[in-house]
Amino acid sequence: MKKITQNLLVALVFLFSLAIVSQEDDNDSLDLQELEEVVLIGGGVIDLAEDRNTPVATSTIKGSEIQKKIGTQDITMTLVNTPSVYVAGQGGGFGDTRIAVRGFEQDNTAYMLNGQPINGMEDGKMYWSNWSGMNDVASVVQIQRGLGASKLAISSVGGTVNFVMKSTDKREGGFAYAGFANDNYLKATYSYDTGKKGKWATSFLMSHWQGDGYNEGTMGQGQTYFLSVGYDVNDKHSLNFLMTGAPQWHDQNFGKSIDSYLEYGRKYNNNWGMYGDTYMTERRNFYHKPVFNLNWDWDIDDSSSLSTVLYASTGNGGGTGGRGQRIRNDRGNIDYDAIYGYNLSTSGAGGNYAAEGGYVTRASMNMHNWVGMVMKYEKTLNDNLTLNVGADLRTYYGEHFRIVENFHGLQTWQENIRLRDQNNNHQTYGSYGTYKNVITARDMAANPWYATFAKFDQDEKIAYSNDERISYAGIFTQLEYTSDNFSTFFQGAVSSQSHQRFDHYQYADQTLIDGTSSQSTGTALPGGITDGVDSEKVDNIGYNAKAGAGWDLGADGKVFVNAGYYSRQPYHDNIYLNYTNQVNPLTSNETVIGLEAGYSYSSPNFSTNVNLYRTSWADRVVTSFNVQNDVVTFTTNEGVEQLHQGVEWDFTWKPQADMPYDLKGFVSVGDWVYQGNVVNRVVDEDQNVIDTFESDVDGGKVGDAAQFTAGLGIDVKLAERFSWDSDIRFYDNLYADVGAVKENLKVPSYHVVDMGLSYKMYVGEDGHSLNVRLNVNNVMDNVYINELRTNIAAGDGNGVLYDGIDTANQGYFGMGRTWNVGLRYRF
Repeated sequence: MKKITQNLLVALVFLFSLAIVSQEDDNDSLDLQELEEVVLIGGGVIDLAEDRNTPVATSTIKGSEIQKKIGTQDITMTLVNTPSVYVAGQGGGFGDTRIAVRGFEQDNTAYMLNGQPINGMEDGKMYWSNWSGMNDVASVVQIQRGLGASKLAISSVGGTVNFVMKSTDKREGGFAYAGFANDNYLKATYSYDTGKKGKWATSFLMSHWQGDGYNEGTMGQGQTYFLSVGYDVNDKHSLNFLMTGAPQWHDQNFGKSIDSYLEYGRKYNNNWGMYGDTYMTERRNFYHKPVFNLNWDWDIDDSSSLSTVLYASTGNGGGTGGRGQRIRNDRGNIDYDAIYGYNLSTSGAGGNYAAEGGYVTRASMNMHNWVGMVMKYEKTLNDNLTLNVGADLRTYYGEHFRIVENFHGLQTWQENIRLRDQNNNHQTYGSYGTYKNVITARDMAANPWYATFAKFDQDEKIAYSNDERISYAGIFTQLEYTSDNFSTFFQGAVSSQSHQRFDHYQYADQTLIDGTSSQSTGTALPGGITDGVDSEKVDNIGYNAKAGAGWDLGADGKVFVNAGYYSRQPYHDNIYLNYTNQVNPLTSNETVIGLEAGYSYSSPNFSTNVNLYRTSWADRVVTSFNVQNDVVTFTTNEGVEQLHQGVEWDFTWKPQADMPYDLKGFVSVGDWVYQGNVVNRVVDEDQNVIDTFESDVDGGKVGDAAQFTAGLGIDVKLAERFSWDSDIRFYDNLYADVGAVKENLKVPSYHVVDMGLSYKMYVGEDGHSLNVRLNVNNVMDNVYINELRTNIAAGDGNGVLYDGIDTANQGYFGMGRTWNVGLRYRF
């Protein structure tokens, strides 16, 4: 490994040096004229870097590159060849990847869909399986690292990622696509654009995919639908309606101990098993989250315009897991034959979780409705000044509960509920005695279409049942001054959030107090119990301010400096303590200070960018999870302080026209550490608190993202309409994802090489074409660990080491060699 690393670095230095002595091309920024070709309407609320004269650190991936290289991978993988980006979780299953930008996880990076914020309202997280259709409908993906160009009152601490969806195309045409890949993956897509006919234009797309997954027990299936209808009312007003969704289900692999992988192979997964000849899984994600947008663009006059997007989204689905007495075979897989046998025996005739009787597969459901509006007014005040003002309004209602997904031979499932009083303390009597219970005979298969229309009563919900209402209102403004060789801007935003929690499971409602509830045990409630389903309502204010300046140095060079301050409200999940209605007294706004500077150079053949950044973050909350002996626990660190600083460099080089190849590359070096002391809270999957303690984390390394990354890509034209390309990436200084700790475990460095071949053939005389694409990822079939979820030091576990890591540690190996072939017919 050491020799490979040395050879890799020598190659990178040589090729980077070669690029520096050459001259360059246009960089990967998105040309605004090109944007107009893919966005017919709604561009006014999409804050791309090109819309502002003062620069930011940015990388843009165009639709042609997405279609060429993405293959069967998540849309997140389009960003891996950019600085300070790390994608983990590939071994979990379809759509289970995560992105870290400058060391900050997904809940601290802002994700925008055509100008609409799409981070989860409760916790800021992203679940890419919900957005699996993005591969088909994204025209542009732009990542703005650091402070970014967004004007909304969002905390783009790591950065901002803009997804610009395929909109109503101006030209008539379409395509049909068929794709094949390793592990029985199949995909078919059909898309058609009517083109602009009079005042109307319509585009639609439909797609289906399915596959067995790279790891054992990670099969999946899904569809994508997309519809966009544009209408030009007159010269001043335009409308566009857009609808898209990607219902899917996929089975999951949780990180295992390294010694398990070494014994059973890198693809090992013990979350599944057989019932006779029938495959079954304990861990399946299923979800359907359609999105609806209505865009209105109004060109008021030559100097002002108003852009508005109204949007709505509804989410229905969840994830499954085991509940009760799990039985495994000698290989560690779930023994469903034995489970059915036990459940059908006398002792398992009526499952009772409190008495540890029987086993069911449960589904943790997340059902929500979300509506919002983003409005932006732009006014050109004079030749030098441009003013933007706008509003961002959202309201969200979410329901969280568990149901039985499969009884596995049982007829019913019973749970005795530990009731909480108004001081949030549990009230019980006897060994299992309670004042409230549930006995359910209803189940629902883990299917996104079933979940879309399903409704459940409270006496059919197990483990927990709580809802929340979150309302958000923000206003923002930006003033930018531009002259021939100088630009400066100020941007400010303020927002108000309102939170309330409704717990229907742990607390008594009036029917339980009256004894008329179907969940009543018949035992009189103790004194002092009152109707307490509703929590205290919590309102908080947040704001941010950003300013910057850029100078045109002449001779194709530019420099910029930006600074920002955020006071970010805590997420809903951190406001209420220990999954109860009790307000967390430690919750306060998180404060972020960002500083960045950059230099860019662009000439006809060569462009390069160098960026420096420093981000300090105080009073934040960090969450991680671990699986040990089938028990999942979550650790939350409160009062965390982090300092992230680093340098980034990227370049693109296109030699002269007679040299048929292009080069691009990047290097990013980060130093990301925790500071001070934190308060830790450990809870289980049922939201019960296991432990609370304080710890010193000063100087501890931030995990789950490589702090050193480097990459090099080449695209070679081998013949007319035939090309070859390859990307190599190197990762180092990657630490375990265990939250805020003082002594973290470093993961061995690794590198990955991807390659592809493209061939284009024209069909007929109408410009129709057939494009054939082959991708091979991890060509060398390198074996590497790309994620750890424990930090057991060498010798503290089972004493056996793998590449210097104790094999008792849990995590994922990266995927081995994979391939995919796609045929795309354009008409």
